[in-house]
Amino acid sequence: MAPALPALVSPELLRTTLEASTASVVVLDATTALAMHGDLEPYTAEPLRDAYLEGHVPGAGFVDVTHELSDTAAEQLFTLPAPEALAAAFGAVGVGDDTHVVVYDNVGNAWATRVWWLLRWLGHDAVSVLDGGLGAWRAAGLPVATGGEDDAALRATPRTLTPHVRPELLATTSQVAELSAGATPGVLVNALDPETFRGEQSVCPYPRRGRIPGSVNLPLFELLDPETGRLLPVASLRDRLQAGGVLGAERAVTYCGGGIAATVPAFAAFVVDGTEVAVYDGSLSEWTSDEARPVEVG
Repeated sequence: MAPALPALVSPELLRTTLEASTASVVVLDATTALAMHGDLEPYTAEPLRDAYLEGHVPGAGFVDVTHELSDTAAEQLFTLPAPEALAAAFGAVGVGDDTHVVVYDNVGNAWATRVWWLLRWLGHDAVSVLDGGLGAWRAAGLPVATGGEDDAALRATPRTLTPHVRPELLATTSQVAELSAGATPGVLVNALDPETFRGEQSVCPYPRRGRIPGSVNLPLFELLDPETGRLLPVASLRDRLQAGGVLGAERAVTYCGGGIAATVPAFAAFVVDGTEVAVYDGSLSEWTSDEARPVEVG
């Protein structure tokens, strides 16, 4: 039986849990890097498996968000796969119906929260994020493992994960358009930095600069401790999320460039009080690809 763990776990709690029993806990490293190219050219992504091989939480496997957990045939990077395909991909790295997953990354938490959101969209609620990722694990003086043996061991025993899709956690383009136009109640939250929100970034990786009209800005970095990379205390998170209109909204939808950063405020809201936030998976990459869809700048 999987242990009962909170959505946000400290390095110390994870270590204690793993020491007690590893049979029903799967730890996944989801570290990925984005590469920017020319202006108005799409970014690319690279799974940082080499970094995993150089150091990871003992027993952790590595999951490739870009390829294994995305629809690689889709036009947009990181597009959500079909439920059965996504469930099979998780099963291939040892995630089953009775598994509790703890996911982390080493580059700011958004890749970890993306995996958290993917699993919850599939209806698998037994998933946690390691607070502060591998950096916090190291800072706590905890041991790291090297090499690919842990990943190979997880993949040697694939499991069955049964999808029970929760459509309310995914916002479609038409739903976002209605929210943007004020046709449906709710709040639309942009999780990118203020310069990108205003359309003033030096290099834009989307077809057009700007934001979806009617959205508010809540940058993901405002939810994290800049020194440790850990999530801010709950009281501070609550203040920021309330200021952004996320808590108490009839429906809150977050977006970013490709559905990655948007999962950080969604995760933070869940940590604060269990608020369920939908993510616009295509985000700006999809929205700005159609000239008929409006954008705001400034």
